[in-house]
Amino acid sequence: MTRWLPLLLLATSTAASAAPTDPALPILSPARIKADVKTLSADSFHGRGPTQAGEPITLAFLEQRFAALGLKPEGDKGYRQTVPLLRWTRDAAQFEISLNGEARTLNPGVEIAASSRIVGMTTLERAPVVFVGYGVVEPRLGYDPYRGLDVRGKVVVALAGDPDVEAGKDLGFGGRASSPAARTKLAEAQKRGAAAFFQIHDTFPSSYPWLQLANSDAVPGYALDTGTVPPAFGIRGTLRGDIGVAMLRQGGLDYAAAKRAAQATTFRGVELKGVTFSANVRTSLDRAVSHNVVGVLPGTDPKAGSILYGAHWDAYGENAFDPPVDRIRNGAVDNGTGTATLLEIARAFSKAPRLRRSVVFALWTAEEKGLLGASWYADHPALPLATTAAQFNLDPHVVLGRTRDLELIGVGRTPLEADLSRVAATQGLHIVPEENTEAGWYYRSDHYALAQKGVPGVYFRAGRDLVNGGKAAGERERARYNADCYHQTCDEFKPNWDMTGAAQEGSVAYALGREIASGATWPTWNAAEPFLAERAKSDTERR
Repeated sequence: MTRWLPLLLLATSTAASAAPTDPALPILSPARIKADVKTLSADSFHGRGPTQAGEPITLAFLEQRFAALGLKPEGDKGYRQTVPLLRWTRDAAQFEISLNGEARTLNPGVEIAASSRIVGMTTLERAPVVFVGYGVVEPRLGYDPYRGLDVRGKVVVALAGDPDVEAGKDLGFGGRASSPAARTKLAEAQKRGAAAFFQIHDTFPSSYPWLQLANSDAVPGYALDTGTVPPAFGIRGTLRGDIGVAMLRQGGLDYAAAKRAAQATTFRGVELKGVTFSANVRTSLDRAVSHNVVGVLPGTDPKAGSILYGAHWDAYGENAFDPPVDRIRNGAVDNGTGTATLLEIARAFSKAPRLRRSVVFALWTAEEKGLLGASWYADHPALPLATTAAQFNLDPHVVLGRTRDLELIGVGRTPLEADLSRVAATQGLHIVPEENTEAGWYYRSDHYALAQKGVPGVYFRAGRDLVNGGKAAGERERARYNADCYHQTCDEFKPNWDMTGAAQEGSVAYALGREIASGATWPTWNAAEPFLAERAKSDTERR
């Protein structure tokens, strides 16, 4: 990622130097976006949980809006695209660690967040615990903490992130930026026959506080139902930081020193002497159905292809395990804001002259369960992905007022970034590279499912350099929301919100989308991007 940074900075510095002190007013309406956020995040929508009571209410509202805008239904049931799901529910759980013979109970949702996808009872009795550093295997770079280590039937414990997230330099994984390799740890432990896998929570490399995991501990797990149940793995989850530190200490390891040692290719995992783990977890499995909402504004040339705007409509729903005073996670910011912005973009397109290319508007289900709605669509698209010229993802992370910049997620992946900078500059905005790269946002939102199929796109959101208060005010609001309300019950609508930042983000996405939809060129990926090879498989379909 860092190899492209100078190019981006060059482009953005040019745009920034030409931009006025205050940006132009957005094309889209902050007031209409705010009104839709208020509706979508009302208690009557029950937190928009997929398969929960809020889903039919949400779908009905979105269908009505799509119909009013004159969008053509492109689901298998009108605007609804059926998304079949597998659902694992943890019915009971007991956890215990033993440190030098002294047993300690770990309370679910307090010291541990864990589940199992083995149907029925999963039992571990004083299983040995093995520490594997970051748990990342990358032969190309020489990393294999499992060398000479037998973890069959044992509990594997790993650090959060990858070897260079806190190393202060790029060891081959992208430096501070989270890498795809960090998402392979569970699979590596499973491949080697481990009975359980845990990551030690650490706020910086995880990018979220322990509260977010703890309060979602009892949320069921989901996967797409493709007709077969995937091979089950035992217990997996996360340990509160102090629990992980205590386990390492008992095994003779200092946490900070262990992190430094695990950054080296020479690091090998070690069994933690005097540490065992016991558990009883009962899990049930059933099948469920949720829905994407898909509408199309047809273009004037059926052979010209399309562009796509996506946002996830789902949030965390209404849960009996949340505090009795408020059991609804309304999801006002995440992702009521993105859903409302997509509706406003669709409105702008519907009121304007038709363009050569069709415009697909897709509202995804189950993003919070693993990008499941977008992944289903990627395998069952309404219009061919081979001739989907570009995609835009609306998934803001915080409500911000009028800003001077837009934050680009995943820098250096596509030449579209130069077009983004140019179009943003016409609206008095400049593009800045994402700051919190350790969060791995590029791999955590719906555009990624389509990028893996080769569809180019840019994912960006309102930046933090606010007209009122500057960067300090923007960062304060981001930090407050991330620490307190991200995925929590306090992600609720606030009457005093200024939605100008969302309108600015949507306005640039709208303007760039119109440019691509009216043209004949096919955006692509940079040469170093693995997505380019996937896109090349369908080159003959783009004329």
